[in-house]
Amino acid sequence: MTSSIAPRAVLLLEDGTLYYGKASGKIGTTSGEICFNTGMTGYQEVFTDPSYTGQILVMNNCYIGNYGAKSDEVESNSIKIRGLICKNISHFYSRALADASLEQYLLENGLVAIHQVDTRALVIHIRNKGAMNAVISSETDDLNYLQEVLRNTPRMEGLDLSLEASTERAYTMGDPSYGVRIAVIDYGVKRHILQCLVDRGAYLKVFPPRVSLQECEDFQPDGYFVSNGPGDPAAMPHAVQLVKQILSTRKPFFGICLGHQLLALANDIPTYKMHHGHRGLNHPVKNLITNRSEITTQNHGFAVDAESLRRSDIMEITHINLNDGSIEGMRMKYQPAFSVQYHPESTPGPHDSRYLFDDFIRQVKMHQNLPVNA
Repeated sequence: MTSSIAPRAVLLLEDGTLYYGKASGKIGTTSGEICFNTGMTGYQEVFTDPSYTGQILVMNNCYIGNYGAKSDEVESNSIKIRGLICKNISHFYSRALADASLEQYLLENGLVAIHQVDTRALVIHIRNKGAMNAVISSETDDLNYLQEVLRNTPRMEGLDLSLEASTERAYTMGDPSYGVRIAVIDYGVKRHILQCLVDRGAYLKVFPPRVSLQECEDFQPDGYFVSNGPGDPAAMPHAVQLVKQILSTRKPFFGICLGHQLLALANDIPTYKMHHGHRGLNHPVKNLITNRSEITTQNHGFAVDAESLRRSDIMEITHINLNDGSIEGMRMKYQPAFSVQYHPESTPGPHDSRYLFDDFIRQVKMHQNLPVNA
């Protein structure tokens, strides 16, 4: 293994595909599941999205970093991706309000990155071959060593990463005098999701993943929100059990992304690993209730099984993906519980889907005036 530090970096996929490029960010070696995002902007929000925990990300625009990095344009307290792959990382930025260049931001957050890679060819390869693990190194080009790193990198399927991506202690957001109290189960929640709820008059208590129903009920919530997050929902039986218990309260329920998948599993509808997932800010979705389409922000590598959902007596489909027909939303027929696979907070992305937060708060306010069914 070579120890010399050089500007060259190497990217090795588990199927043996090899790319060489230039190093950026921290000098080191990192590995994880490779995935790609189709968005042209919003890179800082993407890097800090907890749902990317455990993944190496390909950004598909020709230049990343043009507008620099700004301290408040984040979805969590640090970069969550394991590594970054770009065509070009810009060393100059045009925005006067930016705090630093992207290169400085990567260094401050200790992220290993590679650029000068043909990302269009790489994305086509991932689309054809499917999700797989990869390793980036800017400290060695010893392929035997990098193959060993890959062999020791766990696959995303079967991984529960919620503890790595979420809060360790419960905390509150919003004004206690607000009339709506929401218990949030944090499996890797994005900050703008919480802000969208607070902006609509909700007082939140955000709980860590291994919370009990009794701890949540002690907050006396009027409704429950189950967040996005990384990993395989089928590897989270404790979370599935908690969602079942939450549903037994018959209080309004809203789930996003991982929360959507957990709602399915709690109703005996399986999830599956997608071929290469959906990630970006331009994915078309059709709302089957309103018959309108919306452009959505997405980040998921698992999905709800469509055939099982169609056979369900208690669940119904509300949204579908217009690219591949996969399930994007569902609701329970006999109680106020619904979920979507995509990200209606839309950071980054268009705000077509923020009505879902309004729908949830409306359900909660309606439920406050009704007796809770046993």
